[in-house]
Amino acid sequence: MHFHEAASFDTVVDLLGTAIALDDLGCFDDDIVVTPVAIGGGTVTFSHGTSSNPAYAVLEIFRESGIITVGGNVKEELTTPTGASMLVNLVKECSEFYPPMKIQSIGYGAGQKDFKGFSNVLKIVRGIASTKLQLDTVKILETNVDDVSGEVLGNMIEKIMAQGAKDVTISSAITKKGRPTNLVSVICDSDTMNSIMDLLVTETGTLGVRIRTSERYIVPRAVKTLSVNIQGQSFDVRYKTRDLNNGSHFKIESDDIKEISSALSISFKDTEELLNQEVRKEI
Repeated sequence: MHFHEAASFDTVVDLLGTAIALDDLGCFDDDIVVTPVAIGGGTVTFSHGTSSNPAYAVLEIFRESGIITVGGNVKEELTTPTGASMLVNLVKECSEFYPPMKIQSIGYGAGQKDFKGFSNVLKIVRGIASTKLQLDTVKILETNVDDVSGEVLGNMIEKIMAQGAKDVTISSAITKKGRPTNLVSVICDSDTMNSIMDLLVTETGTLGVRIRTSERYIVPRAVKTLSVNIQGQSFDVRYKTRDLNNGSHFKIESDDIKEISSALSISFKDTEELLNQEVRKEI
């Protein structure tokens, strides 16, 4: 994919000007959230002729980004490839609503074209988050299965998690005609949704999968690795840290505890305590 506009002077000014402005405001250290992006409609004319709008380049840029796009309200190009490229590299989350925040400042930028009944204005709002929790957008996949064994479901969970799911839960329920069933629910990102949906169908034989987009607040966390030496043996231990309410907490990956417990021939509980002591020294 070749961007013809990338070589223009205007594009260089757009990119550098935006970068300088964001750096001056300290926005590179902040979380940037965007509402659904208007991409317009109709046709667009460029060096290769006239094409339907949005242009192919814009669609490709947004395709794997997780950013929601909205067509209309005018038959014009409302988002260029340059603008789309900047958005997907700057934005952390796309949400239909503003996150909870105390508004500090508002900026408006009007385009050159005047649209009838539609304001051609870009609005940027800067504020301070009212919560330390981070806003996250996920996909939730659900299906009901009533003729699948526990062994099949257990194997399916392992495959789905290996595919990149954030979590999988299976709940018992009663459906029509009093039949017992299992409700399979998967939390995942947009980029893994299709492959996980295929797995659900293949592994369970279900005839349909429900999909919905959900917003959630999560505690800021980070995964770190620590090299430790226990009983003369060296191990790499992964642990997850989270900071909330002026306190720092951590939890060691259970798979690492299990592996080290087996290597040292000591109980899981004793291994966990030994590793907790090592991590506390580090943090």
